Amino acid sequence: MAGNAGGVDEEGDEMETRQRRERKLDGEGQEAEEEEKQGKWVWIGKAKQQEGEGSPDAPTRQSETRKVAGCELTDPKAEGGPGTAERIAGELCEFNKQNYMVISDYYSWYIEVLHMPTTTSAQVSTKLKATFAEYGIAEENQLVDVCEKMQLQALRIENFVSKTLVAKESALHTEACRVRERVMARVSQVREALEEEEQRLLEEVQREEERIQQGLLTQRAHWTQALASLTHVRTSLVHTVTHAQDSQLTVSSQEIADRVEQAEGVGEPRDTEQLSLDPDCSKSHLLQTLWASTMLVSPSGRPRDSLRFDKRTISPLLSLSEDQCTLTYVPRQGRRQSSTPVHWVLEVSQSDAFKVGVCYASMERKGSDKGSRLGYNDHSWVLSHYEEEFSFCHAGHHFPLPLLRTPKQIGVLLDWPGHTLLFYDPESSAILHAVHHQFTAPLLAACAVAHNSITLLH
Repeated sequence: MAGNAGGVDEEGDEMETRQRRERKLDGEGQEAEEEEKQGKWVWIGKAKQQEGEGSPDAPTRQSETRKVAGCELTDPKAEGGPGTAERIAGELCEFNKQNYMVISDYYSWYIEVLHMPTTTSAQVSTKLKATFAEYGIAEENQLVDVCEKMQLQALRIENFVSKTLVAKESALHTEACRVRERVMARVSQVREALEEEEQRLLEEVQREEERIQQGLLTQRAHWTQALASLTHVRTSLVHTVTHAQDSQLTVSSQEIADRVEQAEGVGEPRDTEQLSLDPDCSKSHLLQTLWASTMLVSPSGRPRDSLRFDKRTISPLLSLSEDQCTLTYVPRQGRRQSSTPVHWVLEVSQSDAFKVGVCYASMERKGSDKGSRLGYNDHSWVLSHYEEEFSFCHAGHHFPLPLLRTPKQIGVLLDWPGHTLLFYDPESSAILHAVHHQFTAPLLAACAVAHNSITLLH
């Protein structure tokens, strides 16, 4: 191996590499295959080199060396046959055992030169590592491993940037357009369905209004006529009583009786349900579901003020936490609960026996009769959970609720002016039960706990 220093001839190396790649080693495979089958390490360019000796295109001895880091290293193509890889590795190690970059660079160039159909880079790598190990150079093996890993990582990054990201970028516009169209289509369907439902409900309300208006006109005409008749009879009777002689009263007794009977036949006016707007004319499952979802999902539907249990109303069997949000069943301790929110949510996953809902302020607080039990009187409406079953309770009646899953939280939505009370699952926004009732007094939030605890979240 020559030890003289010299500059790196980069242009010559690139031209020489291109010449090697352009040469097709078509006729040199059989000898290499035979020797490969025998387990020998050969360079199949040997036959090609022998055929090219003496020809004008044959490379000169000067082109058979490569300058690396100022020193000439033997070109593996210039010397084929067994032992070439061992000699190259040995020369590299002897040249500079600490110059890892030179070894890595020459190793990469060596693999690039050996374009053998029956030889892979893995085989070359294995042979070089074995040769390095024979010379006791473990650092070079580690360096080769690092270089291989870095090269594979670089290939993966290049493949990701050139293929994956490009494909993602090209598909982005199409996917975004498809998603926009889907969103617009769904919103359009919801809007169209809502507009149709709105039109239907408005027409129903209009018909109900016209019906009641017609009834009012009929009632007004009837009672106006009855009032006129009653006034006429009364005036006639008053005139008879004040101006007629006793003898005339006796003669006119039959006439007076007929007029009295006529007056009594007018009857008493009564207010009936037929003269009131039917609340069912505006009932719509679609509208109620959308309205409830909007109230539950939209931030504007959440109560602004923090809700707390009223410690002055705590039952002796309940204990209130310091933040006034958690009720715990503790026999012979505690107080009781009540509040007036529009929308609140309770954590109920820790309790197997509880009731949540609303009640009138006039409901009894203590006692063992039905008047003080939630759901057993006309003053309370609650959702009950007991023995793994849910039910709605009011006035002593229990209506089973076949829920698909047990909710961890239960929300209560009260629309007092709209006479609507909803129990819902906050996680899925599913309505568990709906109550339509004309409440006659302010309502308080009501809870009962008979196992562990429930927590008021917001």
